[in-house]
Amino acid sequence: MAEKDADVIIVGGGASGMMCAGIIAAKGKQVLILEKNKELGKKLSISGGGRCNITNAELDVREFLKNFPESSKFLFSPFSQFSVKETFTFFEKRGLPLVIEARKRVFPKSQNASDVVDVLKKGIENSNTRIFTGTPIRSITHEDGIVTGVITKGGKAYKAPYVVLAVGGAAAPETGSNGDGFRMLREIEHTVADSNPNIVPLKVNEKWVHKLSGTTCSFMEIRFSQNGKTKIKKKGKILFTHFGISGPLVLNTSFEVSKLLEKGPVHAEINLFPDTNEGDLDKRVVKLFDKNKNKKLRNVLPELLQKSLAHAVIFLANPALGEVSVHSISKEERKKLVKTMQSLGFMIAGTMGLDRAVIADGGVALEEVDFSNMTSRKFPNLYLLGDILHINRPSGGFSLQLCWTTAWVAAQDILKRLV
Repeated sequence: MAEKDADVIIVGGGASGMMCAGIIAAKGKQVLILEKNKELGKKLSISGGGRCNITNAELDVREFLKNFPESSKFLFSPFSQFSVKETFTFFEKRGLPLVIEARKRVFPKSQNASDVVDVLKKGIENSNTRIFTGTPIRSITHEDGIVTGVITKGGKAYKAPYVVLAVGGAAAPETGSNGDGFRMLREIEHTVADSNPNIVPLKVNEKWVHKLSGTTCSFMEIRFSQNGKTKIKKKGKILFTHFGISGPLVLNTSFEVSKLLEKGPVHAEINLFPDTNEGDLDKRVVKLFDKNKNKKLRNVLPELLQKSLAHAVIFLANPALGEVSVHSISKEERKKLVKTMQSLGFMIAGTMGLDRAVIADGGVALEEVDFSNMTSRKFPNLYLLGDILHINRPSGGFSLQLCWTTAWVAAQDILKRLV
């Protein structure tokens, strides 16, 4: 290629794009970043609720990759080159201390996602990098099995011997991740799977669930059943919303639930006291009632449960009981209340869409990627990073680690070739 605009064109100025660009530019190579948004790192700046769950502190690569059950065999090569330990080193060397929280989730000590963006931006603030924001890409150009560059939606062509596609997937389209990369890859005859939201809240139609919006249960058990048989049972934190249920437990179970929904209706049941058997819970209620004999149930049950949940339990067991003094509640009615506390039931209406998804799958078929260097097997000078790959993974730092790993591996390979 006689004429070129840079040594490397990086399409996408998000997590993997900025990291890859910074590593290459630091070695004196000319990098051109083309970003469709008006600013770099838009999605990264709001990730993890604005705190940025930067990775997961599982240092054993094989254990870490168990969180990618369908793709671990592909990922062992890149993760053996750059994994969690190297991520800690990379960011801490650049002045960003990290802390480990529950479930091994790792955050910047500042608890501020914009600090992660700032570290990556500093890496590309040099004379070797040109950055064009507000520049969406229309297509990838190629000739004789080699990628030659890209054409913007405005019709401007840019050329380089190496092109990196780091545009993200289809989750959270308001941040620019609208599946453009999937379209471009299909146009150059890559096999690309459609996106499905796989870390996403669940829809529930029951109005009593909607009325609980904003209520959090820190430790409960949820069971998902189909045809009368329990298929999934997990403990953890749940958040009720105006459309259904969310929270870490629900988000990390939503992919399994979506697969169940493909086979038929799914019923969910919440146990608010998962570590207490029915008999012991009944004894607690008896003791509570004895203490408050002349008070109405709706004023007494909130001593055992959050007020919103207490009222939901009464509604499901027998709405009329709310105005009844507890000394007038029969043994059968009390036992029904206890049973209801351990089996709040509702149907799952579906999953929310890609606009609500934390992570979506979909992307280029893994068989068409050389994971030793993150290149396309169809075009050896085209690099495919992060969410552009068809990989299902849980929340908890795994998605960003995939970005850091693929960015580093691609950058090292490009630097070897540019010598």
